[in-house]
Amino acid sequence: MSIKAFINFVELPTKIASVVPFLVGSIYSLYRYGEIKLSNLIIMFISMITFDMATTAINNYCDYKNELKHLKDEYSGRNPMFVHGISKKTGLITIGTLLSIATLFGIILTIKTNPLVLVIGIICFIIGIFYTFGPIPISRMPLGEIFSGVFMGLFITFITIYVNIYDKDYFGIYLYGETIVAKFNIIEALVILLISIPLITGIANIMLSNNICDLEEDIKVNRFTLPYYLGKDIGIIMYEILYYIGYTAIVVGVLTRILPITSALCILTLIPVIRNINSFKENQIKSKTFILSIKNFIILSVVYILSIACAII
Repeated sequence: MSIKAFINFVELPTKIASVVPFLVGSIYSLYRYGEIKLSNLIIMFISMITFDMATTAINNYCDYKNELKHLKDEYSGRNPMFVHGISKKTGLITIGTLLSIATLFGIILTIKTNPLVLVIGIICFIIGIFYTFGPIPISRMPLGEIFSGVFMGLFITFITIYVNIYDKDYFGIYLYGETIVAKFNIIEALVILLISIPLITGIANIMLSNNICDLEEDIKVNRFTLPYYLGKDIGIIMYEILYYIGYTAIVVGVLTRILPITSALCILTLIPVIRNINSFKENQIKSKTFILSIKNFIILSVVYILSIACAII
């Protein structure tokens, strides 16, 4: 498999959706807790990015088989496996290798930190696999937006923060003799949830806009996503509302001093974001307007990260 084929098979550019929560978690750890454990972050990043690539590869592998089955002669050949001539065997070997690397580094991270990382990792592993695999994959149900937003926007942010502050005992699983004790600081959990909301809504909107654009094509291959059940018009309304929920969370964070005052600058990004929202509302074309949801996510995320970083300097 060539490098270009691999990049397309795992859809490397889309990994921005996992890298951004990782960066937010890292910079917020330094801002709020004054802690950065570089070795833990490197190990986590390798595990996270390889697992993300593996789930995307599984998605393309399953879609390839499903599209061939349902579309037959009508198959357009847009799947990376078809475009680059990737065999099923090569696809499976690639997936297995990526999952093995992710698992290995996940275990190393658990040994260096706390069993809580393993528990969360197992949950993410199960959701990630069944997101695209199984008799009824999550991605083919009206749950994709929820799972992608929460598990990438919240869980990655939480784990990133946790591997930096695991020794502060805010959260953890501990063995005392024959007793297992779990610690969960509700206040800190709510803080992490609040700062993650802009990421949750932004990632959910990437999935939602993709499903809105692909509605007709998805129906042909028996993929019934959220826009199918809500209808395209309501889906577009939800798309807009989710952005405003994200911005509201930032305002609340600034007012409660959970976020620095510099994060108020994020409100300025509403200007290009609203412009992009309106463009998407006018036309839902995969090749032209789907990219707007990614642009919105990047615009807000860059300013969000820099606003927190500025408060540290």
